[in-house]
Amino acid sequence: FDPLLIESKTAATVVLMLSSPEEEVLAKACDALYKFASKDDENKMTLLALGAVERLYKLISHEDPIVRRNAIMVFGIMASNHDVRKLLRELDVTNSLLSQLAPEEDIVIHEFATLCLAHMAVEYTTKVQIVEQGGLEPLIRLLGSPDPDVTKNSVECIYLLVQDFQSRAEVCALHVIPPLLELLKSEYPVIQLLALKTLEVISKDRKNRIILGENKGLDCLLKILETKEFSDLHVEALAVLGNCLADVDTLQLIQQAGGLKKLLSFVGVSTVPDIQRNAAKAITKAAYHSENRKILNEEEVEKCLINLLEIDNDGVKVAASQAISAMCENSASKRAFGLQGIPQLVQLLSSDNEEVKEAAVTALASLTAASHSNASAVAEAQGIELLVNTLNAQKDGAIANAATVLTNLAMQEPFHVNIQSHGIMTTLAELLRSTNSPVQSKAAFAVATFGCDADARTELRTAGGLEPLIELLHSKNEEVRRNACWAVMVCTGDELTAVELCRLGALDILEEINLSTGRKNNYSETALEKLLDNNLSRKYSQMGYLSSSNIITDGFYDCGRIKPGVKFLSLEELSMQELTDRRAIIFVNAKLREDSLFLIHDHMEPNCNCLKFFPIYFLKTHYYIAVHRLYIVFYVRKGKGKKEEEKMKEVTQIISKGQDGINPENSHWLPPPDFILLDYINDASKTILPLTTTREQVVALAQFVADKMGGPIERDKLHDFSWELHISEIEFELKCNVVPIGKVKKGTFYHRALLFKVIADRISIGCSLVRGEYNRAWNEVKLVDDSPQGTAGLLLPPQEYIVDLMFEPGFLIKQGSAEADRYKYI
Repeated sequence: FDPLLIESKTAATVVLMLSSPEEEVLAKACDALYKFASKDDENKMTLLALGAVERLYKLISHEDPIVRRNAIMVFGIMASNHDVRKLLRELDVTNSLLSQLAPEEDIVIHEFATLCLAHMAVEYTTKVQIVEQGGLEPLIRLLGSPDPDVTKNSVECIYLLVQDFQSRAEVCALHVIPPLLELLKSEYPVIQLLALKTLEVISKDRKNRIILGENKGLDCLLKILETKEFSDLHVEALAVLGNCLADVDTLQLIQQAGGLKKLLSFVGVSTVPDIQRNAAKAITKAAYHSENRKILNEEEVEKCLINLLEIDNDGVKVAASQAISAMCENSASKRAFGLQGIPQLVQLLSSDNEEVKEAAVTALASLTAASHSNASAVAEAQGIELLVNTLNAQKDGAIANAATVLTNLAMQEPFHVNIQSHGIMTTLAELLRSTNSPVQSKAAFAVATFGCDADARTELRTAGGLEPLIELLHSKNEEVRRNACWAVMVCTGDELTAVELCRLGALDILEEINLSTGRKNNYSETALEKLLDNNLSRKYSQMGYLSSSNIITDGFYDCGRIKPGVKFLSLEELSMQELTDRRAIIFVNAKLREDSLFLIHDHMEPNCNCLKFFPIYFLKTHYYIAVHRLYIVFYVRKGKGKKEEEKMKEVTQIISKGQDGINPENSHWLPPPDFILLDYINDASKTILPLTTTREQVVALAQFVADKMGGPIERDKLHDFSWELHISEIEFELKCNVVPIGKVKKGTFYHRALLFKVIADRISIGCSLVRGEYNRAWNEVKLVDDSPQGTAGLLLPPQEYIVDLMFEPGFLIKQGSAEADRYKYI
């Protein structure tokens, strides 16, 4: 058959020709499609839609080398298109392409097969396929190809493959570094650049850095930096060198060869921001190791970094600030930066660039840590106001580190006062609401630092900072939780703040934390103890112990021991409960207010002998109304005549008028005063306080308490002492479970121990109150015994005693003795 010349002007016809059985037709069709696809991306999409990729895939393994070559050429061009690559992955062409990299194949096939692989290696799944199918070895071999296009495509493909850290280990085993170093000598800049980029990635692994050093790679890199003609490679060469500087041995070798000095000098004279930035990054990497920091300090790297802060490029400023932060771990560098670099860093806090601001304040945080001189330098550079403003920055890192710097400065009293004058607590109250853990942690730490001052605590309380602070106690972040506990502990320094913390539930949360072995910490335990010190009723109920420093004040009540997790009720809530047969609540209140109104009948006779007290609290609703703080006191004669009845009517009218003018909704509940307890305290002050020694006072007070609560009891007749019936009668009389301690005339261990502690605290006798089991309680006192004869002036250590209030009132039982155990336990 004579040859037939066919001229086609449509791509569809040429695609159909790919199914021809004739090799010449196939070769010419592939060549035509290659030219068509090379023009633009739209043509590639046209061929994809016509099904050319599937037909070409069959031809890349064709037995005719020209057909095979031309088909691979089309693949190499079309693979730059994303949709084409997607189809190629579905067809699983990588294995076929890798088979074309055999040494005996044509260089053109090598060129376009590696080009196609380089395009496809952008996707992670193809990277995995290439590595798993053994593609690294032929690609590394082709780095030595005489054709620059093959070399360029191969090194680019390897660069993409080593982005995956698992591939880095494999290329190390295949000795990729020597051929990459050879490529640095190439006459083609693009090949040199790709080789350096690949070296930068693989040098992140220490093993590869060692191999790079063994193959004189450091010398090659330094030579590139010294050669002005290679200025377009300086950035990447510096990046590789930066990775190598992380190793102490490498840095020492460079220093010994004079390379480090050359490197710092090169950075100092360079005006290229990328070079300056990469140099600072290299110093940062190196500074992570203490020995490296020492070497860098010997080469006066601080001067180089301070100079970089002056460069008018935000990226360079950020990198230099980060390097300064890393170098601050070296004390000599820290001092050097304190002398020169702090003003520049403070100035950067006013930058409009948030990254610059964050890097600068992070450096200042490192510089001022445990350094009073550097903290002073920050303050002298007018940094306090800028730091306070930085607390409102956009980046959480800047906010957290600004709080850290301010905390560091606050270690010195003048700066503490200065910072506080800027309303720091109001700002911190907002930061406590942050959702960022480092910000929460640093803000809580700052609250703990500034909260030592009463005015600062008031500011925090007024700004609503206590509620978010308590919320941080729930944090799952250990550091946040610990710092929040610390801040709560500090904020208990005044009663108002402590009361507010308790009202917001801090006690319950701290108890929950301390019940968990994984969440509790030293601060949580101390914070709970400090809070309980401001809520002695709850402390005694939960811990069963009040120390001599825990002074019982009016409003204290003993509701018995409560179990962990059970809600602790207020005295008001307890007083509102219906009368029950449960243990009575014993409360203490000997306080009379100066503005209390006493209405005493003018015609009272001097010999009247009966005083009765009727607070509104007991008259109707268990409320003692403090709107007018009305106490009604009147005397009643023995005889009951007409005048007496008239007086009773007067009193009734007064009570009625008082109640009519009271709005319970707007009233503040207060417990009624205990006049009997007030008399006890007055009597003790007159008769016991004047005694000369503490021992005499303790004995006298013990006898006084026992006398007021039923007197001494024989040990074997203790069960006949019917104190329970007496307490029940009082409860029935008052129609309330809350009993003033002065009303108790027959008291057992815990009544007497409480009364002893109350009066002892009022007349300055140090004693503790301890709750035992089965209604037992006792007081512990520390007394100094007399010096032995012949050793006048010898000061003996104090001894601890249990005060007997039951059996031999006033008898002091030595702590730890069998007699003490008999008193404390059944």
